Amino acid sequence: MTIELANIGKKYRNEWIFRHTSLSFSAKESYTFVGPNGSGKSTLLQVIAGVLPHTEGQITYTSNGQPISIDDIFRKIVIAAPYLELIEEFTLLEIVEFHQQFKPFKNHISPTQLLELIELAPHKNKSVKNFSSGMKQRLKLGLAFYSDCPIILLDEPTSNLDAQATQWYLNQVEQHTQERLLIICSNQPHEYAFCKNIVDVRDFKK
Repeated sequence: MTIELANIGKKYRNEWIFRHTSLSFSAKESYTFVGPNGSGKSTLLQVIAGVLPHTEGQITYTSNGQPISIDDIFRKIVIAAPYLELIEEFTLLEIVEFHQQFKPFKNHISPTQLLELIELAPHKNKSVKNFSSGMKQRLKLGLAFYSDCPIILLDEPTSNLDAQATQWYLNQVEQHTQERLLIICSNQPHEYAFCKNIVDVRDFKK
């Protein structure tokens, strides 16, 4: 699985967030976008995910040498970010079952097994709206790590996590991303200390 960006640019109104961005991402590799708040890390990640349209340039997704259309790439990508909303009226178990309908879990893991793995099983019947911000973030990360998708995108992955949950995140990264393409947005070195490919998005400011 590879992603190629060729002269990608994104503009809001009359301001370019980034421009002339050409990058290549390969399977079984990890990459981290770094830069201060407001530098365009999250925007670039959302453009790669297909959540936001790019203003100029071209993105090519390839699997086993065959191109994947932008309409189908969502099946290959899973994203976890603090700004992505959960369906808060659902219980924890309901939201996991709902997610599984669109993105099955690795190794045929059941929703109940997933709740054990993300250490939230005692809360399975609780409405997500009553979760703490840390519990919501652990849920988002768990859905990302255990979805059977070859590309994982994480934005500020330890946002709202305490020290114990942060260690859980690091353990999950080690166990579940070795065979996948991982892209992280972060200002926190502990979130990406394992990553060899660091991209400073300020290099692509117009």
